[in-house]
Amino acid sequence: MEKQQVDVAIIGGGPAGLNAALVLGRARKRVVVIDEGRPRNAVTGEAHGFLTRDGIRPGDFRRIAKEEISAYPNVSFVADTAVSIAGADGQFQIATAEGLTLESKKLLFAVGMKDRPLDIPGLAEVYGKSAFVCPYCDGWELRDESLIVINKGAELLHAAPIISGWTNRLSICTNGPDELTDDQRQELKQHQVPLYDSPIQSIDSNDGIVHQVVLEDGTAIPCRGIFFKPELIPGSDLPQSIGCDVTEAGMITVDDFGKTNVSGVYSAGDAASKVYQAIVAASKGAQTAAAINNELNMEAWKHVQVSQ
Repeated sequence: MEKQQVDVAIIGGGPAGLNAALVLGRARKRVVVIDEGRPRNAVTGEAHGFLTRDGIRPGDFRRIAKEEISAYPNVSFVADTAVSIAGADGQFQIATAEGLTLESKKLLFAVGMKDRPLDIPGLAEVYGKSAFVCPYCDGWELRDESLIVINKGAELLHAAPIISGWTNRLSICTNGPDELTDDQRQELKQHQVPLYDSPIQSIDSNDGIVHQVVLEDGTAIPCRGIFFKPELIPGSDLPQSIGCDVTEAGMITVDDFGKTNVSGVYSAGDAASKVYQAIVAASKGAQTAAAINNELNMEAWKHVQVSQ
């Protein structure tokens, strides 16, 4: 069977991948977006902070994006999972789980990150409904409510002051040893933020809305919302399998234009960023798409010169 040949294969169809597809489509490049259809934000009812789309359902965001991109017939979508990549810059071969083979000049990984399940009973039932990871995305809806922050150590002393901008009714559950210094504990005390280090026994809720967190020592802490630190893993191990440098946390290392250390390979969005917001991912997708297009155009320009 003849291989489908494109200029750019985008692996991942979230905000970064979709915005990259739009930019590259308008740049007259042949593009395929390979997406398995399991976005991380599917657990939440609304996405926020995206101008003109504030409060949109994640599924509607993706549907509208694809409708707009469909105006550019040189962009196609494949509902599948990329499972292997071979070749090199200018001629990458991509195989999918459904047996499709693609050939692409450039690669863009927009694979995002995935949540590793946390061993906290009841958290899965409230995640995306009254328990969240980003106050910029969901803090407004929980403003002035009694909130619990599940975090520990130095990151806790970063998260708590930020979340306090939405409410001053905070409690901290570290779900075990707090990993704080005496000075850090004193800082929380000065701000009248209760600190609990007993492990969490359960998160009690009704229809996804939390009403209390119960600790193993018997303490029950009433609350209306939770912000917690997620444990994230890369959305795909393909970047590392072809030699892309990644951090200890699994984030793909890129330059200011989304370029990895592997020639012809780029990454954008949550896979290559510590800022997990849809509008930031979309912006990086657009910026990286322009860099890819520039590289393709320059290569074509130089090829004509050599041919003459």
